[in-house]
Amino acid sequence: MTERRHLISIEDLSDDQLRWIVQRGAEYSRGSAGADQPLSRAVVGVLFRKTSTRTRTAFSAGALRLGARLITYGPNDLQLATGESVEDTGAVLSGMLDVLVARTAGPESELRAYAAQKRMSVINAMSTVEHPTQALADLTTIVRHFGRVEGVRVLYVGEGNNTASALTLALSRYPGAELHLRTPPGYGVEQRYLDQAAVSARRSGARVEQRHDLSGLPPVDVVYTTRWQTTGSTKPTPDWRDEFAPFQVDEALMASCPGAVFMHDLPAHRGEEVTGAVLDGPDSIAFAQAENKYHSARAVLEWCAADQSSGGAGR
Repeated sequence: MTERRHLISIEDLSDDQLRWIVQRGAEYSRGSAGADQPLSRAVVGVLFRKTSTRTRTAFSAGALRLGARLITYGPNDLQLATGESVEDTGAVLSGMLDVLVARTAGPESELRAYAAQKRMSVINAMSTVEHPTQALADLTTIVRHFGRVEGVRVLYVGEGNNTASALTLALSRYPGAELHLRTPPGYGVEQRYLDQAAVSARRSGARVEQRHDLSGLPPVDVVYTTRWQTTGSTKPTPDWRDEFAPFQVDEALMASCPGAVFMHDLPAHRGEEVTGAVLDGPDSIAFAQAENKYHSARAVLEWCAADQSSGGAGR
């Protein structure tokens, strides 16, 4: 039996696999991916223990469009709620499912525990520290808008959360790409992700840097932000909004980045991390980005279902 593929971190992907998923997502977005249903005999489980609009719908609709049968679980539907271990749950589900898409908002180790078997693929639909499928959707959006990821310059403003961690790992793989992280003090991307990105950047010729102010902004092609209150997380200090306020993406910030488009992983809180004039303005591609999560999800599912023995789907 061929060992199943898992997508728990961007680091699980080779450079070729990362590029295959992004390009395949762009093909789905353009409508040029063909009408094959590679999951026509598959059963996909969708387990969401935290709220979700885009990711849950993207993977559910994507699995159905690829021909799979779908089983969905809410936060209290499995015996996990009564104390069964993640390892036992994964072992049982792997005898019945081909793919498990799971949002835990917990540690990555929990998803690795689900993946500690050889019969079921596991896809991280968001953990505490990394949101890899969001980064893949983001790169798909960049390809659709610019025609490439190579050489694209991104300014990320706000909390260095799981979205930022995944984007850091992904963009650092592309030659000439730049990621400028501007995060409030104490809320930056964790050093281990910056260290991993630095290794990739030395190999690819990308650039990743993090600062904790908005002075001296470089020329960029994309301004990206996320909501300040990440799903499933809390802030350690009661006055955290005061620390985040200078990092709002408003019309003045966009004017300082002429020609840049605006991206947001949504949901958005207008008046907090972004003003309504920016989110709903002519330079925003945030809602196209949301739709691309569906197209990218299909690419991820196809990659997981690929026949690896024949060298398919990015090898």
